[in-house]
Amino acid sequence: MFTAGAESLLHQARDIRDEELKKFCSRVVNLLQKDELGPDAVDALQRLFLIVSATKYKRKLEDTCVHLLQATLCSPKCPEQLQLLCASILRETSPRDDLTLSCDHIQSTRQLSLVASVLLAQGDPKGEVRSVGQRVFRILESRQPEGPSPRHLLPVVSKITHLAPHTLHEDQTNQLSKRLVDWLRYASVQQGVAHTSGGFFSTPRARQPGPVTEVDGAVATDFFTVLSTGQHFTEDQWLNVQAFSMLRAWLLHSDPEGPSAPDADDRSELEGSTLSVLSAGSTAGRLLPPRERLREKAFEYCQRLAEQSTRRALRKGDSDLQKACLVEAVLVLDVLCRQDPSFLYRTLSCLKALHARLCGDPARVRTLLPIAQFFLNHGEAAAVDSEAVLRHLLTRTPSEFFHSPMLAFELTCFCRDNLPLFGRNLDILKRSFPNLFKLLAWNSPPLTAEFVALLPSLVDADTAVEVLHALLDLPCLTAALDLQLRLSPATSERPLWDPSLKIPSCLEASRDPQFQGLLQYLLRATASGTTERLGPLHRLLQPLASCARVVQCAQAVPTLLEAFFSAVTQFADGALTKQLALLLLERSDSLFQVPQYEAHVHRVLSSRFLALCALHPSLVVELAKELLEFVGSVSGIQGRGAMLASVVRPASLPAPPLPRRAARRGLRSVPTQVWAIGEYLSVSWDRRCTVEQINRFFEALEAVLFEVTQSRPSAALPRCPPQVVTVLMTTLTKLASRSQDLIPRYGRGRTGKPAGFPWVREWAPDACPVPDVRSAGGRLLASPPRFSSSSPTSWGPRSTCGARLQRTRVPSSSGSLCSCRR
Repeated sequence: MFTAGAESLLHQARDIRDEELKKFCSRVVNLLQKDELGPDAVDALQRLFLIVSATKYKRKLEDTCVHLLQATLCSPKCPEQLQLLCASILRETSPRDDLTLSCDHIQSTRQLSLVASVLLAQGDPKGEVRSVGQRVFRILESRQPEGPSPRHLLPVVSKITHLAPHTLHEDQTNQLSKRLVDWLRYASVQQGVAHTSGGFFSTPRARQPGPVTEVDGAVATDFFTVLSTGQHFTEDQWLNVQAFSMLRAWLLHSDPEGPSAPDADDRSELEGSTLSVLSAGSTAGRLLPPRERLREKAFEYCQRLAEQSTRRALRKGDSDLQKACLVEAVLVLDVLCRQDPSFLYRTLSCLKALHARLCGDPARVRTLLPIAQFFLNHGEAAAVDSEAVLRHLLTRTPSEFFHSPMLAFELTCFCRDNLPLFGRNLDILKRSFPNLFKLLAWNSPPLTAEFVALLPSLVDADTAVEVLHALLDLPCLTAALDLQLRLSPATSERPLWDPSLKIPSCLEASRDPQFQGLLQYLLRATASGTTERLGPLHRLLQPLASCARVVQCAQAVPTLLEAFFSAVTQFADGALTKQLALLLLERSDSLFQVPQYEAHVHRVLSSRFLALCALHPSLVVELAKELLEFVGSVSGIQGRGAMLASVVRPASLPAPPLPRRAARRGLRSVPTQVWAIGEYLSVSWDRRCTVEQINRFFEALEAVLFEVTQSRPSAALPRCPPQVVTVLMTTLTKLASRSQDLIPRYGRGRTGKPAGFPWVREWAPDACPVPDVRSAGGRLLASPPRFSSSSPTSWGPRSTCGARLQRTRVPSSSGSLCSCRR
């Protein structure tokens, strides 16, 4: 977050128009044309850099201004600060077609690094990457002691290997590998000499520099590393630091063809054998090629960093540096073991001890991620079980550090990117989804896309129901985590929750044993295989529903639900589909009350309920009792209108696969307008459908239609949505077409007799017209068709869906069914 002053400057820079920028460029041109560039030029260039970098849109500078910026950058007499500002401005306005920069005749390595950064920012339309690379390597190959320092060129080399790794020749790669060995292993262990400005007090009797020290203040007894400390540093010590910063990228580049190298098969045979252990100790007595020698020295360097990380730093800055260097050292060891398996057994003992030590150190929990990555990559080859490492990482880390944004992102990406490597340990990941959801609940906006990709791997037939409950309760989980942080001792100087939200009653009620079990269930670390009704907990945490973090989490749930159902429909059988459909009906009125959350979730659940019915049409018959209870309740019809409509209305869905029984009957297509009760409560989809079920659904829906149009407890309450009334009437029409007992009852409503829906016209005479049973095309007969005993079936007029009605007489105790086949 920026300060108020910085925010104000950024807004001013973004609001500058093109005319104002043109005038300001004219002022910059006048300043750069002077013989001496003073503070005014520095101030103007700083302002220009702020203007061009404050917005993501490219700012257009005048050609004269760009030409003078290039001239200032290439001038050997120009102060370094001005050169840095010119290079920064040119990079922000890249790419450009009118640049005339060239690095062929630049001798200063600092100036060359600035010019190279501008040229590399252009891309590679004119071969700039190759020309910059050749110039940089010509300077690096020169070994004059008094020549320019290569320290500023190493970042350029790292950038070149990333942009165009094949532009470097074999001899150049070997040459730089040799130089990296010298810088990594043979840097001076004496501190540098302080630079004096001269004067009366400059005497040759100044105290001589002492040896470098460790982070705990002890004198270093081994070679210099990035964790060595001192008052001043020599040039080769700075090169040591730069070399380690680019070491991993260079190792990945210098491996000739990666795993497909000619000797890769031979080396892989050593992996897991006793020869690799023997070869580990034989490298010191023979002269190694440059690449292998660099790997050997890199391995020693990483071991030295692991040893230095055990020391207790005296300063916080050194402690943070220890953590960062340890993470990088483990990543480098992983690369070394992938390139040369002979390092594997020497690395295992080191990392096992390191993991055992770090498990009890919460401050270095981020280092557990690269260690787990190492065991995933090499555990099988080394015959080491990585289950314990993964179990600790996925069990304790999310529970204790869900509030760390960086760790949450890295752990989520670790799980997503390593799905192919989990193998038989994938079950650990699936059972740890309640813990992973804590990361999502607390950091939902930045992690939503990652969990959309990860969610299909967390769901199977055993966890689908529990995962769906957890997704619907995700905003409640966010509120529970907020409450947990408020109840726990402060872990930082700044509170991790919203301090403006005061909830004393919630804090007091959370200590009640009645809620302790529900909180423990919601905050569980692994899948329990059971579900709990969290209604009391919803009421307890309701004061936190307006928290910004809870609202953000609620906004991400619909997207996650779509990803969940897209994954679960790939493997769900009839039993699981029935469980999920029943769960949707049950949870529609038991959601955490966050603003707009219920409406958005109902929209997703309604469409997915129809999709489940399309996959398994027999759901309507199997869940007849539950559906009757659901549609028979008019309480909360304003909030449940979308869900009720999904049970009775059509929705645009892809054509579901046709059941084999329907295909045998000649039904070659299924319309895209899928009905739930109105479509699937039919013998065409399920032979178990009876006329009694159709009559009960008709009576229940007729009663609902009457109540929602006639019952209005208060004038302040809005009327029932017209869409709900319309779909109720449409479904009643379709149900009436399937029962001979209902056709006269429905038809009398059209002829003005007491039965039927005359009260609908009083409720909304124009909004919801009653479906006409004798409209154009003869959609529905008012009286049942006649069947002869010799002809059990006959073709009738068209049905409400536009297809022809084939009426089949099905004997029953109260009448017969008329099934609409399409």
